[in-house]
Amino acid sequence: MRFNRILLSATLIVVALVIQVTVLGRLQLPGAVPDLLLLTVVALALVYGHLSGAFVGFGAGLLADLAPPADHAAGRYALVLCVIGYLVGLVRPDNGRFRSAWGPMTTVVAAAIGSTLLYASVGALVGDTAARHVGITELLFTATLYDLLLAPFTVPLVMALARRAENDPMAVDAGGGPPKGRSVSSGWLAGGTGLRIGSQRGGLRLKTARGRANRAGRIKGVKGVKGVKSVRKL
Repeated sequence: MRFNRILLSATLIVVALVIQVTVLGRLQLPGAVPDLLLLTVVALALVYGHLSGAFVGFGAGLLADLAPPADHAAGRYALVLCVIGYLVGLVRPDNGRFRSAWGPMTTVVAAAIGSTLLYASVGALVGDTAARHVGITELLFTATLYDLLLAPFTVPLVMALARRAENDPMAVDAGGGPPKGRSVSSGWLAGGTGLRIGSQRGGLRLKTARGRANRAGRIKGVKGVKGVKSVRKL
């Protein structure tokens, strides 16, 4: 992973974990707890891909396993987020951009359901029966609902920060600067209407130059005719 990826991912994960423990974990909501850490991993995996998503998920999960007041076996949530980060990175579009908000929202739903089931399954293997007392159906419903409500405020922001730190080619050219020969407004107009603003301007300039040349030719022709007439009179 690149240094800027590591730095940004570590910062976002620490901030998400602090908010998770100090705010969301104390809301006393029925069923599950809104998982800001999961949403952060999902957003980063959608930008960085499956390998980076797996590393980010493992690091975030391990930090959550070791941070108080964790009451489960260390490595349990690290395994869950590692798998989720890898799988989410596999559905990342080739250009890194979704055509609509349905893509990320569907991914959030799948990640919430998958992480809850995987966490409960790993807990059953190590003898943790907490999910049985709460009810797996209630956990699935509340986890999905809370994450969906929280996702519009977190996933787009994290993805935007990740793209900016990554120097996304959709925003800049290969040289690291703004796209050559295009402004933001002309690019937006060209994308929205299908018209090429640059070619239109070039065509208008060419027509103007041709018009001026034709006018100059006509003026010279008129002057030449007048000169011939005056010579004939003499």
